[in-house]
Amino acid sequence: MLRPPSRSIAIAVLALVASVSAQQPTAPPAKPDSAAVVQHIAALKEAAGSRWAEAVHFWCEAPRANRTDDPAIEPTRIFDNVFAIGSVGTVVYVIQTSAGLILIDALSPNELESRLLPGFARLGLDPAQVKIILVAHGHADHFGGAGYFQQRFGARVYVSAADWDLMEAPARGRGPAPAPVVALPKRDATLEEGRPITLGDVTVHVVAVPGHTPGSMGFIFPVVERGEKHVAALFGGSWLTPGLLSDDAMKTFIGSVARFKEATQNAGVDTWLQNHPLMVPFQDWVTRLSARGRVDPNPFVVGAAAYQGFLGVLDGCSRVALERRSQ
Repeated sequence: MLRPPSRSIAIAVLALVASVSAQQPTAPPAKPDSAAVVQHIAALKEAAGSRWAEAVHFWCEAPRANRTDDPAIEPTRIFDNVFAIGSVGTVVYVIQTSAGLILIDALSPNELESRLLPGFARLGLDPAQVKIILVAHGHADHFGGAGYFQQRFGARVYVSAADWDLMEAPARGRGPAPAPVVALPKRDATLEEGRPITLGDVTVHVVAVPGHTPGSMGFIFPVVERGEKHVAALFGGSWLTPGLLSDDAMKTFIGSVARFKEATQNAGVDTWLQNHPLMVPFQDWVTRLSARGRVDPNPFVVGAAAYQGFLGVLDGCSRVALERRSQ
């Protein structure tokens, strides 16, 4: 029988409850958009169509931070080999391989006992089988539970070198410093572009996407949908509120989106995943999965052209954010 996290760890992370999102500041009231910005958003909406209409609205018109009170999702098998646990604001993905489990992100420290471990139990997954944790970027709502799996089961925690530094000295990163993090995972393995991570029969390709943090990473990996192979991607450092990024950081971010577009196009990505899925009706997608019949499509399999369209929205609304600063 698995033991819960130690009392010392549980107490240590309480200070993070109100600060795990690195997206907290609220932007001041916006000026009316210039004619150029209005035209740019209209063009994005037309290009996005109904598929990504909510993404354009979220990023270009109504961005918001993920919150601790975002509604929880039912822990769900979204593909034959991938599971989702979390909320409509913050999700972790569990990839099943022939040699154990890969965990992408690990929620906030205070969600380990309340959400992450119960999600494993609900799905019939054994936490002891987590062999690798890939942390998309070094904010506490992504690495919070990683230390538990590392200490309890020997899971290897992979973070970019820049974001290991950010985690250990958060005041040096962009945005406000979070409350002190006592339950940090120990510095372990490093994510590097061009060095894929393989566990059993699954290989995850890593793409550097700095901007949101200096060491944000994107992931490209295979998924299986009712026996059919697809390629999924997760841009692991998308912004939710643009005010946290300086002009230079936003320009770096836009360059990262362009690089990720090229990488995902070359890999034939046709399947959408995000760790902060606020820009889509994520709860509806999960509900549709649980209720679909034998021939109903999986909403996460969007097609190669549509996936590139999603990244086009992210690029376009990032440019809009920069345009607004100069109007």
